[in-house]
Amino acid sequence: MADPKSILLHIDGTARCVERVRVARQLAETFSAEVKALYAVTPSLLRYPMALEGGVVSGGDMAIIDDECRDQAHAAYTAASAGSPLLSWAEPTGDTRDFANQALYCDLMLLGQRDPDDKSSVYIPPDFLTALLVQTGRPALVLPYAGSIAPIGRTVLVAWKPTPEAARAVSAALPWLRRAEHVHVISYGDSPDKALQAQQQYLQAHGVAAQLHRGGPELGKAGEDLLSRAADLSADLLVMGCYGHSRAREWVLGGATRTVLQSMTLPVLMAH
Repeated sequence: MADPKSILLHIDGTARCVERVRVARQLAETFSAEVKALYAVTPSLLRYPMALEGGVVSGGDMAIIDDECRDQAHAAYTAASAGSPLLSWAEPTGDTRDFANQALYCDLMLLGQRDPDDKSSVYIPPDFLTALLVQTGRPALVLPYAGSIAPIGRTVLVAWKPTPEAARAVSAALPWLRRAEHVHVISYGDSPDKALQAQQQYLQAHGVAAQLHRGGPELGKAGEDLLSRAADLSADLLVMGCYGHSRAREWVLGGATRTVLQSMTLPVLMAH
């Protein structure tokens, strides 16, 4: 994959959003990319329809609250973007569903892990991140909600399995893999050697030298092991496929995907 040239940055009212803007500036400078910052949350009218029906507040009051939240997020974005000409604010035209439509026209989404302790997270649907990955087919760089974020991509851990999801994630990660100082590839299962060697040959064709690791049998704890391995290797980026499907209006995630999204300790590049 060529370097990402069009990045869609999710803006909301959470405290961690400022860190996403900072990382967006770094990516824009590294890849000479353009970043579009799009504020996308669920409007109060959709979150609290009963309050409107019960006459607790009016639609106008809700609109004022939404405008104030958007203005606060815009002020935080303006300060964090520091006038970079590579970043631009896109006036929101809808709610979180509009973000999915705009994502179809970007090379990469820049998103944040859901923080259950941030009160502003209630403005974001719980399945927002998962739905974007599954519905748009676009890769996403997901940032953890805690901890400092070092420059991304010096040491990369790739979680490999011979699936379309993992293949798309690796393809999207090539701009980082080609620049990385260290690349590690891990695969789980009883006989991972063939898959590891095939992936090593693929990366070599792109000028990437990778160290191979056998993860052992895939017994349902691959997500925990991946995060542990990433810490042991001092990785600053994890690359993996996103596994999930829709069932009865819910997104059902694979075990490793669910674990990583809940407990991630480093940036994760995902693709469905």
